[in-house]
Amino acid sequence: MAKGLQGFLWTMLLLFCAIQELGSWAMHTEVEGPGLGEPGDPALLASGRVKRGWVWNQFFVVEEYTGTEPLYVGKIHSDSDEGDGSIKYTISGEGAGTIFLIDEITGDIHATERLDREQKTFYTLRAQARDRQTDQLLEPESEFIIKVQDINDSEPRFLEGPYIGSVAELSPVGTSVMQVMASDADDPTYGSSARVVYSVLEGEQHFTVDSKTGVIRTAVADLDRETQDRYEVVIRATDMAGQLGGLSGSTTVTIVVTDVNDNPPRFPQKMYQFSIVETAPVGTAIGRVKAEDSDVGENTDMTYQVKDEEGVEMFKVTTDSNTQEAVITVQKPLDYESKKVHTVVVEALNKFVDPRFVDLGTFRDQTIVRVSVLDVDEPPEFRPPSNLMEVQEDAHVGSIVGVVTALDPDTANHPVRYAIDRSTDAERIFDIDAKTGAIVTGKVLDRETAGWHNITVLAMEADNHSQVSRASLRIRILDVNDNPPELATPYEAAVCEDAKPGQLIQTISVVDRDEPQSSHRFYFTLAPEATNNHHFSLLDIQDNTAAVHTQRVGFNRQEQDVFLLPILVVDSGPPALSSTGTLTIRVCGCDSNGAIQSCNSTAYVVSATLSPGALIALLVCVLILVVLVLLILTLKRHHKSHLTSEDDEDMRDNVIKYNDEGGGEQDTEAYDMSALRSLYDFSEIKAGDGGGGPGEGGPGRNPASELHALPQWVQSPDLDFSVFRDYICRKVEQADEDLSVPPYDSFQTYAFEGSDSPVPSLSSINTWSSGSEQDFSYLGGWGPRFRQLAALYAGRRGEEDSEES
Repeated sequence: MAKGLQGFLWTMLLLFCAIQELGSWAMHTEVEGPGLGEPGDPALLASGRVKRGWVWNQFFVVEEYTGTEPLYVGKIHSDSDEGDGSIKYTISGEGAGTIFLIDEITGDIHATERLDREQKTFYTLRAQARDRQTDQLLEPESEFIIKVQDINDSEPRFLEGPYIGSVAELSPVGTSVMQVMASDADDPTYGSSARVVYSVLEGEQHFTVDSKTGVIRTAVADLDRETQDRYEVVIRATDMAGQLGGLSGSTTVTIVVTDVNDNPPRFPQKMYQFSIVETAPVGTAIGRVKAEDSDVGENTDMTYQVKDEEGVEMFKVTTDSNTQEAVITVQKPLDYESKKVHTVVVEALNKFVDPRFVDLGTFRDQTIVRVSVLDVDEPPEFRPPSNLMEVQEDAHVGSIVGVVTALDPDTANHPVRYAIDRSTDAERIFDIDAKTGAIVTGKVLDRETAGWHNITVLAMEADNHSQVSRASLRIRILDVNDNPPELATPYEAAVCEDAKPGQLIQTISVVDRDEPQSSHRFYFTLAPEATNNHHFSLLDIQDNTAAVHTQRVGFNRQEQDVFLLPILVVDSGPPALSSTGTLTIRVCGCDSNGAIQSCNSTAYVVSATLSPGALIALLVCVLILVVLVLLILTLKRHHKSHLTSEDDEDMRDNVIKYNDEGGGEQDTEAYDMSALRSLYDFSEIKAGDGGGGPGEGGPGRNPASELHALPQWVQSPDLDFSVFRDYICRKVEQADEDLSVPPYDSFQTYAFEGSDSPVPSLSSINTWSSGSEQDFSYLGGWGPRFRQLAALYAGRRGEEDSEES
């Protein structure tokens, strides 16, 4: 059937071409001179003026020709052609020689290839007519067009796919979803090959399409996203205006149903149960609940609230913006002993409500949340929580200041013990009874030293001291009148020698360490020892001040330049306390206007700056300094006399000390023994013993004997060294009996007096004391380095023994 239809179409096209060929027109071009052919053609110029012209048909060629023979396109012909074959026809341009071939004799043009109008709609060529013999142009070259005739060989195509549209659920019928458009490559100006109409192949139950515009619309009003959130609709486009034989193409359109807030929130459960300990702090999360909503996006955003009054007071509900859950938290401290179970009504409602769907029902839901409070062992609680107590400062030690009370809030009601945090009462001014909680004074109080005391009281379970509570307690010390009033300052006034009676010379005020000073009343009067005073008078002004006036005419500085006026001040009590202060009044010389010219400055300065106690202390210090100076001078004088006596006896200390004992005399590297021997020539002393005395000279004297820094001892039976011996013994005994001094190892070196010296050694090693018994024979076992030392001491002891015998 398709082949028959295609043959019919070819027949119609050929008939159309024949009709056009019958109405062909001839194009005649009149050429003068060289305008017939190429410029400068000698043949054309020689022939003169000739009327020539082209004759051909309007050329058309049908696309998609599938025959086996070349398709005849048309004929070009010159009116000068007499049919004798003397004219040769040629063409050039688009497709010449490849797509289009021309018969050189007849001028017939055939198409040798299959043409496609959708690729190229026409071809532009040029025709030439030449003399076959001379190859000269007989006609001017002319341009002509071969137009490709369209047939309906292209189906409509949807070039903008894939198509995705959207429509809100529950939209009314006829709501526009989107528009699709198909393109047809056929010639829209020729026939109906490019006229496209649209229709729905699949999905016509829910959507329709406009046949001309391609606009897709809803066909029903009950689209429900929660039931089906997308549809696949197939749209078909057909050319030839939908007539029989037209070509068609289709596309699939995805239509997404968008959400609207048409579903209220719903709790999956009508009751939730949670538990929490009673000691949970405020703000602790108890649990989470969530209402389900079939909508999506912002249509599921919701808020939660507590509906019952009890729940509003005890609990708080917030919304987690990420999960849309209700977070229930503690808003007020819980107490298991007061209430074990709390019932809370929580309501969920959509945040954004669409008024178009209010008639679908209420967009909120409620559920019940039961919160069970769990019991824990709690520390005692202070009742009532009063933190202020008062006590008078004259309260006796052990007086009760107040009582604190704490109870165990648990059901067991354990006994409570009390204590004071000593870090807040380090001086232990207060004590507390561990059982009753009575706070008593532990020391004498003084409001003037500390008017307030802040202590911390501890209350703990008797059998579990880890359960402890703290309470801050402020104790106010109430004032009693235990401080007498005193003059505000050490007052000092001046009066002129020519003063008149009744002249004001000083106003007196007082201070009192007791409180409150604003309500105190002070009374002023002269002290009893001033009853015989006839120079000044004291007037109580009744405002806690007093005025001193002169009572006589004139004063004489020569007779008395300073007056000491004792003033008695008494407070209002109770009990009434008093003190006596002294007003110092100096008599000064004044000018005629009453301005002070001169006073006794020494007395003024002393009295103004130093009190009697300070003067006494100053005198005592001066006396001590004098005694110290005298003592230092006495010691210096005694020391000088002692040194003088030593010089007389030619006794001088010349002790060379070495901290390093070294290796003995055999150790020549530790120190040079010659340094010791060079100070004293022992051989010369032996020789001197038989000669003159130490002060005498001789021809054989060694210059070393004239060194006066070393003592030169001579054997004399008259010398008495008991003074030195007793002094050294006393020092040794003091060192031995002093237990506070650690036992130091000491090694003292004394100058060697020489051989055969009658003088006993002064070394502490050989000291005779009542409590020391020393035997130096063990020095012989210390090695060769101590051999000489052992020999010296052994020899010394032998000599002493012989002398005693």
